[in-house]
Amino acid sequence: MIVDETIKLLGQNKIRYIGKGLPNLKKIELKGKLIVLEGPDASGRSTQIKLLIEKLESDGHAVTSTGLRRSELMGEGIMEAKKHFLGKRTMGLFYAADFADQLENKILPALRAGYIVLADRYIYTLIARNSVRRINKTWSDNLFGFALKPDLVCYLKVDPHELIHRTFEKNATLDHYESGSDLCLSRDILQSFIKYQKLISKEFEFMERKYGLIPIDGNRTIPEIYYDLYDKINNCLNS
Repeated sequence: MIVDETIKLLGQNKIRYIGKGLPNLKKIELKGKLIVLEGPDASGRSTQIKLLIEKLESDGHAVTSTGLRRSELMGEGIMEAKKHFLGKRTMGLFYAADFADQLENKILPALRAGYIVLADRYIYTLIARNSVRRINKTWSDNLFGFALKPDLVCYLKVDPHELIHRTFEKNATLDHYESGSDLCLSRDILQSFIKYQKLISKEFEFMERKYGLIPIDGNRTIPEIYYDLYDKINNCLNS
């Protein structure tokens, strides 16, 4: 079976957490790998995740994906909450609950079964958003301390001006939160978007050093980015 072959290839890893973790789960053996692709909206993450899943499955791996707001418990609630402009910490807690539900019901079961889990963004985006909104970093670190430590985290770095072009191609409009409109950075939404994305980029530069994130030049073509990502993932799987 594909899953059995994947287990043999990947071996078993003891569970590792970003922070203190969950004491009752620290002895669990994980047979799969958790691989994260971070990056702003319109950076090409979803396209790369799709291509990587197809390739990894053709290589004989069992693969599943996850991402923000995909919890059956919290996904719709977050979308509804965003319409009412709730407080910054409240939104942070909504996203933490969404992540916790996916961790318990999707990520951990898949890793225990030997799957490769490809995450289309992870807690690093949530921590960066919190920090830009001046939420205490220690509070965010403690909030997401139960998160598993990924085996590999790559971050697509894209110039904010290029992001604007891609965003309009994709959605024909700029998202309220992804433009930092709630922070009153500028009356001009285009300038607000650029300023916000630069602030987020600085947070990720900090996390590159703190968490070992690997920066990827996201200004290149889709094939160039794909081959770069696949090479790093392949090295991770064979390490």
